[in-house]
Amino acid sequence: MAGLPVTAGRDWLPVATVVAGIVALWYVFAVILNAPWAYDQAGRDGVTLGPAALVAATLSQERPRLPAPDQVASELWKTTIDVKPTSKRSLVYHAWVTLSATLAGFALGTALGIGLAIAIVHDRTSDASVMPWVIASQTIPILAIAPMIVVVLNSVGVSGLLPKALISTYLSFFPVAVGMVKGLRSPDRILMDQMRTWNASAGQTFRKLRWPAATPYLFASLKVAAAASLVGAIVGELPTGAQAGLGARMLSGSYYGQTVQIWSALFMAAILAALLVGLIGLAERITVRAMGGRTGREAR
Repeated sequence: MAGLPVTAGRDWLPVATVVAGIVALWYVFAVILNAPWAYDQAGRDGVTLGPAALVAATLSQERPRLPAPDQVASELWKTTIDVKPTSKRSLVYHAWVTLSATLAGFALGTALGIGLAIAIVHDRTSDASVMPWVIASQTIPILAIAPMIVVVLNSVGVSGLLPKALISTYLSFFPVAVGMVKGLRSPDRILMDQMRTWNASAGQTFRKLRWPAATPYLFASLKVAAAASLVGAIVGELPTGAQAGLGARMLSGSYYGQTVQIWSALFMAAILAALLVGLIGLAERITVRAMGGRTGREAR
């Protein structure tokens, strides 16, 4: 027990150091990028800016090129705490709209990825024919395919959540499929031979050997797929002209030059991604313990 604070300090100190460095650099670049406008305004007013006045002017602009961290934090507070979650001015409201499409796409992508992986591993024809197409599908830029999906579905009267969910599915199924193929093929040949010696069926081999061996690969793939699904949901909101969602929030901010609004939406998206990855990590630890294994932290 006495060693816990030391371990916690060792875990958090590098993270805190990196975060502090990023924030410091952020302030420096905010001053540099916002300085031309501050100098221009001061010249029009016939004022000479000293170093302190320059810093104050660059960090308090209403529409800065690069908002300062405290401006983004203030905007996040105002749009999450100071307004009702059901208000269209609330980032919580917009985050929920995006999260709904993200979860739907993530669920579809996970199911599709696992299904494809099982087919590829158990059928040589699928391995030779499907896997190349799975890889080739990711060479198409999502910014090119997203409007196509939206237009085609709108032409048949489908709009709202489904187009965004399908775009999320397109991005999220790939890491799951590739990771599960690797995981399902990870058991050693000697173990596979042993299952054949016991006259185990393909289903028994899958349940007793392949699936448990693939579990670590599955959770690692799910963490990537969750983040990709969130990106897909946000990208899917851009060509639809959506009125709600983090993508719509970013788009409206770009129309009106509200960079602080754009950055606050970006940070809310990052928070959502961190929460999703954290929940998957928690599910991983619970699953590993239930299977009688140890998590990476416990092993250390």
